[in-house]
Amino acid sequence: MLFIRSIENSRLVATRFEGAPDPATAPKGAWYDLIDPTPEERAFVDKATGVETPTREEIEEIEVSSRLYNEDGVEYMTVTAAAKLDTEEPVRSPVMFILGDGALVTVRYVELRPFTNVIDRSSRPGGCQSSDAENLMLTLIEAMVDRLADALEKSGDTIDQISRRVFRASSMNENVGKRDHDLQATIERVGQAGDMLGIIRESLVGFNRLVSYHHGMGHIAKGAIETDGRIRTIQRDVSALADHASYLGSKIAFLLDATLGLINLEQNQIIKIFSIAAVCLMPPTLVASVYGMNFKHIPELDFDFGYPMALALMLITAVLPVWYFKRKGWF
Repeated sequence: MLFIRSIENSRLVATRFEGAPDPATAPKGAWYDLIDPTPEERAFVDKATGVETPTREEIEEIEVSSRLYNEDGVEYMTVTAAAKLDTEEPVRSPVMFILGDGALVTVRYVELRPFTNVIDRSSRPGGCQSSDAENLMLTLIEAMVDRLADALEKSGDTIDQISRRVFRASSMNENVGKRDHDLQATIERVGQAGDMLGIIRESLVGFNRLVSYHHGMGHIAKGAIETDGRIRTIQRDVSALADHASYLGSKIAFLLDATLGLINLEQNQIIKIFSIAAVCLMPPTLVASVYGMNFKHIPELDFDFGYPMALALMLITAVLPVWYFKRKGWF
């Protein structure tokens, strides 16, 4: 899909695109928003803007030199965007910004909420105070960074909830099996939070490189001095968010280790109980084995209280280990 938008009277106005119109009639200084474009749509944008729109395979290259480069004064900048952050299955998708002389071309393959928000806000009267392509690109980048900040804050809240869940005081009446099930579910939640955080961190690294590259290349817009502070603000925000993401990453690693440690403790406790039970039952088993032998001359065979004595002896030999283990603090 191709959406052509231009800035008129301080607002973003959409230009209707049907079929394959003449590129000569396309508005100059417009924003060409390509969403999973067809070859025909890319060819139209190339003719209308004078740029060469890369294919998806070229955009998805991971080398920095393939993501940030300049050709004939046109900047090609690709960043990994995070999408579907409100769902349990967030995805990463490349977004390319092509900044030419008075024109902005964006190439993306998923719907992004920051783009929708910017379009809705800029379409209102007075929504666009600046009419140049660079400031429009910076507005989109700011919206995407703000979106990452919201997702990072949500991830932090989720991690705090997991932390309270892991280190909460266990109920005396809580079933051990239920506790183990809860810990296993906690590991799944930690893994989901880690996946989300990984996507956010990757996107932040991409924005940091993009903004630094654009700032180092110089500004195409005439009001470069006015936008310099704006770019530096974006850089500071991205750096601060990256630091916070690193902190949350270390916290997730700690929670994962702590959860696995608790599971091991639960398993060791169960094995300990079985081991103590086996030791406690060994003496009674020995007594029962002795008195179960088929010997004719067993001294207690003709004793009237031989059977009760054997039962009492088995009970005493079972209670003594338990008393000893409790005294030593082993049980």
